[in-house]
Amino acid sequence: MKKINSLPSPIGISREEIMALLLREEYGVLPASPFSVTATEVSCDKKFCAARAELLTLTLHCKAEFGEFSFPLYYARPTRSGSPVPCFIHINFRDLIPDRYQPTEEIIDKGYATLTFCYKDVSSDDGDFSNGLAGVVYPDGKQTSDGCGKIGLWAWAACAVLEYALTLPELDHSKISVVGHSRLGKTALLAGALDSRFFCAFSNNSGCGGAALSRSNTGETVRKITDRFPYWFCKSFKQYADNEEALTFDQHFLLAANAPHKVYVASAEEDLWACPDNEYLSCVEASAYYEALGISGFEHPDRMPKVGESFHGGNIGYHIRSGCHYLSREDWNRYIEFLSK
Repeated sequence: MKKINSLPSPIGISREEIMALLLREEYGVLPASPFSVTATEVSCDKKFCAARAELLTLTLHCKAEFGEFSFPLYYARPTRSGSPVPCFIHINFRDLIPDRYQPTEEIIDKGYATLTFCYKDVSSDDGDFSNGLAGVVYPDGKQTSDGCGKIGLWAWAACAVLEYALTLPELDHSKISVVGHSRLGKTALLAGALDSRFFCAFSNNSGCGGAALSRSNTGETVRKITDRFPYWFCKSFKQYADNEEALTFDQHFLLAANAPHKVYVASAEEDLWACPDNEYLSCVEASAYYEALGISGFEHPDRMPKVGESFHGGNIGYHIRSGCHYLSREDWNRYIEFLSK
């Protein structure tokens, strides 16, 4: 088993203290949670997936201290289940249902609903803070010194979708999970850490700033990510470029902050930019925090994983598949296998 030296430990630190640290140093302070979340129906396809499901196009309306914000939401729900069903909240790159990152029919056939939104419908993926949710939160179009970047805004939207999902009687409110890929895998982990009502947060190939430890990262580093995507994070995170040893935390703190609910990390063999080794080691390091709470953490062998392996025994799940940077049907199937346990 590989070891990374000088890793700080989250044990003995409360979840609230961990989140305060992560928001102050990496993601930024998020806007206040909405006090009202409602939806209006735009359209409904009652014969979706051979009439085994309905696909609703909605507009989600959020009211918060900073004002009001609305964005499109796509809701696919099985129609032949006699009891409330579990649900994935999927933060996606596109607004297509189904999509190459979301095999909706297969998910429906396994008894799950999906609530999906396109991240760019919340705010653009660039340094423009004048549009979408960013433009409402930052009315002068400028990110504040301690304010969240785009990852924080996208995570805020995912939590707002959860708030809406908890009003739907056809969903099992105890089994609502959040999932994202790449930069949106980072977002899913943050959303899961922000709201303990999620059942599981699924991070697919999230890498630096997501599941992968920043120290000794052989792929994307803090320098590389903050040079290219500074607007994803708060301004303080830049100080750790080429200076990861100065971090008083690392990304296993983000996994730990998802406790006591489940968290899942997925890696891909050829996705070296996301540093699969450090994604796996982050699960190993976060496990002690779960165990300190008296719940199972990461059940794994005392070695690095082999391609094709899944570890689904504890509250931290993991798999590594062959192939490259992608959210595949294989990933979705392994997520559902983990939830089915």
